Amino acid sequence: MVGFKATDVPPTAAVKFLGAGTAACIADLITFPLDTAKVRLQIQGERHGPVRAATSAQYRGVLGTILTMVRTEGPRSLYSGLVAGLQRQMSFASVRIGLYDSVKQFYTKGSEQAGIGSRLLAGSTTGALAVAVAQPTDVVKVRFQAQARAGRGRRYQSTVDAYKTIAREEGFRGLWKGTSPNVARNAIVNCAELVTYDLIKDALLKANLMTDDLPCHFTSAFGAGFCTTVIASPVDVVKTRYMNSALGQYSSAGHCALTMLQKEGPRAFYKGFMPSFLRLGSWNVVMFVTYEQLKRALMAACTSREAPF
Repeated sequence: MVGFKATDVPPTAAVKFLGAGTAACIADLITFPLDTAKVRLQIQGERHGPVRAATSAQYRGVLGTILTMVRTEGPRSLYSGLVAGLQRQMSFASVRIGLYDSVKQFYTKGSEQAGIGSRLLAGSTTGALAVAVAQPTDVVKVRFQAQARAGRGRRYQSTVDAYKTIAREEGFRGLWKGTSPNVARNAIVNCAELVTYDLIKDALLKANLMTDDLPCHFTSAFGAGFCTTVIASPVDVVKTRYMNSALGQYSSAGHCALTMLQKEGPRAFYKGFMPSFLRLGSWNVVMFVTYEQLKRALMAACTSREAPF
């Protein structure tokens, strides 16, 4: 047995809620530079056509983007927007991941056997619900990651300043900019991520290929990260572009997608795919492994505290 042993008592909804938010924050702390590199690659070339963008590209590849940012803006630029990112994960992941099992049980009316339809429905529900809670934090995170510290003036000086400036200049609707593509993206991501993890883990356990330990959690999380990246990248790029756009640049998320297609071609929808995969793959591994261990540790602590002397 690797890691904490599973307790006889299943984790409560509160344990899942707290564990998911904490695990997501830990995963963000480790993988945030990859997410920042992904955002920079996704917005690169949005004001030019594909030919001009290719010849004037500032960032090339994951490592090249990270090195360029460190050289021109300093190492701290890789963690620009981290505060908003952690705020986002604590509110966002707690809902979309922590409530997934509870919503799945609701759709299956408490049955232990959940079909693919119930899993997809639960993933879509918690993914969309999480956006309703955490959208402003996502907007601020993307804006911070997109702005360069060197060269032109910075748009925002701090996380609080970003919230205030966006609300003042764009109205409170500015903090909810990109909600539609974000709902679509996170419903897709949540389904791909949680359902794939669920299915891979169940298949490994039922086939007796692995036991419910760290290697099983690692394998399931890695597979979920790859599937999620392939499915969600196009929506993720549109979401990032639209959230980061100036007021009036795009009339809607659909207009943003159409502009990308016309100016940069279909490949634009997979810009930043490698950092997206490295980020999602590593994020999933860290998050799910940490989440599984946190659930067990918290339940073990609760059980030992409640046990009679």
